[in-house]
Amino acid sequence: MFSISRFQRLMQGLPQGGFERIVQSCEGDKHVKGFSCRNLLVAQVYGQLSGSRSLREIEAGYNAHASQHYHLGTGPLKRTTLSDASARRNPAVFEATARLLMGQASRAVRRQSQAGLLLLDSTSFTLKGRGFDEWTQANRTRNTQGVKLHLVYDPDQAVPVVEGITAANINDVTWATTLPLRRGATYVFDKGYCDYNWWARFNDHQAHFITRLKINAKIEVLRVEPIPEQATGVILADERIILSNKNPGAGRKNLYTEPLRRVVVARPDHDTPLVLVTNDFDRSAQAIADSYRARWQIELFFKWIKQNLRIKQFYGRSENAVRIQILCALIAYLLTALYHAASQAGVSLRRTLDTLRIGMFQRPSTDTALAQRRRNRLREQLAVQPGLFT
Repeated sequence: MFSISRFQRLMQGLPQGGFERIVQSCEGDKHVKGFSCRNLLVAQVYGQLSGSRSLREIEAGYNAHASQHYHLGTGPLKRTTLSDASARRNPAVFEATARLLMGQASRAVRRQSQAGLLLLDSTSFTLKGRGFDEWTQANRTRNTQGVKLHLVYDPDQAVPVVEGITAANINDVTWATTLPLRRGATYVFDKGYCDYNWWARFNDHQAHFITRLKINAKIEVLRVEPIPEQATGVILADERIILSNKNPGAGRKNLYTEPLRRVVVARPDHDTPLVLVTNDFDRSAQAIADSYRARWQIELFFKWIKQNLRIKQFYGRSENAVRIQILCALIAYLLTALYHAASQAGVSLRRTLDTLRIGMFQRPSTDTALAQRRRNRLREQLAVQPGLFT
């Protein structure tokens, strides 16, 4: 009886019909003779999960399992074909595919009336040297030359739900203002996303936000709320405020005129407390502080993908190749998360990734059946001639 490999099972997490519609709408395979977007996706996901450091390693490792190509719907890989496809294929195909998988992975959240905790942050990738300088130098900043990956991350499902790749000089809040806000959700972000007019949109969409208040923010305290006894020593202040600066500068006008909540949280390991601001007046101050502490989970996610996937070294040096590789890294993570959830193995996601990396083309059900047959055969032999096998 035929059984599929771990890699085949993992790729089954990609809705084939949805992917084909994406390719058609983006004209991803227009004028392509043989090596399609799906071929490139399979090769890139293989490279991510196998830890391949170059296109040459992807070629050698993947071609060593020629018997698996038919079942994956691909053929042998060539390094030059991979390089050309990475430089020429439309990144919109892979961006839409990542978003398709994000929606699939976060389905449980969408069933809960679009509510939940969402973390917002970005991470940078430094790209310098021959091939990179031609398109990254013009958009570099004082600290970074390269690109930024922006994410909205769901800590409950441990998956990103929205992504974006921009030049290094694009401010985080500039990208954030393009996001569609989810009704009933609570967004947590750092003070780099300080834009009072953007904050006003949360009220319009009946969503909440929790962020840090800048030191130079001009406020007026309207009311001081009592601190519960169980929060004494942790919550230093719980106040209702308004932003008193009506013109923040640069010709802008502050459109946020409604009250806000200011929560001051003690930090024993710092000289100064943590000053939070939110439009959520319903939850306790302690719950607000706990929600902000969850923001570190997106930092851990960035660290995890940089340590376990191939996005610190790039297979190509063109902007197109870099974007496709980052997007395929997210796709590989999402497919692994779906595979991990379906397997219900009771192990960590890192352990699942290690198992895939070591035995990507193994067929677990076939191996189990063979082991069972060996045990049965040995049991039969022991019953006939017990002295020979003891």
